[in-house]
This record gives sequence, C-alpha cells and structure tokens, in this order.
Amino acid sequence: MSEKKTFVMTVEGLNKLENELEHLKTVKRKEVTERIKVALGYGDLSENSEYDEAKNEQAFVEGRIMQIENMLKNAEVVDESEIPSDIVAVGSIVKVKDYEFDEEVEYTIVGSAEADPMEFKISNESPVGEGLIGKKVGDIVEINVPGGVNKFEVLGIRR
Repeated sequence: MSEKKTFVMTVEGLNKLENELEHLKTVKRKEVTERIKVALGYGDLSENSEYDEAKNEQAFVEGRIMQIENMLKNAEVVDESEIPSDIVAVGSIVKVKDYEFDEEVEYTIVGSAEADPMEFKISNESPVGEGLIGKKVGDIVEINVPGGVNKFEVLGIRR
C-alpha cells in the first residue's frame, strides 16, 4: 500500500487554500450551476456549446475542490517559530547569488501546494528549492535544473 503524500505548507499557504476552497464551494459552484440552468434553457444539448462549457467548468471546479480538500487533509503546517534562521528550510526567505544570470535573487521556500515562481515562492520539491534546503550562509551549491547546472551562493537567510 502506498504512503499518503503530505503537503508541507506555511500558515499563509494553508489560509490561502482554505479561502480558495470556501470561494469554490460557496460562490463558484453557484455560478456554474446558474450557467448550466441558463444553457439548458437554450434547448438542444447536442449543439449547445454553452452547456458543454458550463459542464466542463463544473468538472474543473469539483476536481479542484477535491484536490484542495485532499491537500488540507494531508497538510503538514510549518510552525513559523520553528523555522531556523541559520539554515534554509521550508518557510525560509533565502537570498542567493545566481551565477548564471549574475544577479541576486530572494526566494521563499514553500511547500509544493503554495509554490508560485512568479512571486519567487519556490517549492521545497523543485530542483532549486531542494538544492537549497539545509544550506547555510556562504554555502555555494550547484543544482541540476532542466537547462543544465546552475550555481548559487547563499547570501542570507531569514524568516
């Protein structure tokens, strides 16, 4: 029997998922149900693209609700007070020098459920996130990424 996957997340990530779940259950479900009712009023379902679109959206919403409920049920919330300030861990904000682009970047290490690369929130399961976990200020690490190998130096760690 396979082990259940736990979803490591911060309190902020947990709250974000809970809010999304609440929105999907209370607002989005009603909107989609209304769209289906309106589309049914158009008659012949075989040529009713509005109906097909609404049913597809309903399936997506229900799937996302199930996904979030599973994540919340198997969540392992990181206690903010237990995040070390001397080594990189989930919940850490780490400043690194990216040698490939010759720039300094600040990443927040989060669980996979709350990763958002556009906001520099990287998953502890991503190549860079996983490579930085456990490192200290001054450490230089080479990480295999899809485009090759990137070299990073840890410049600072904070919560």
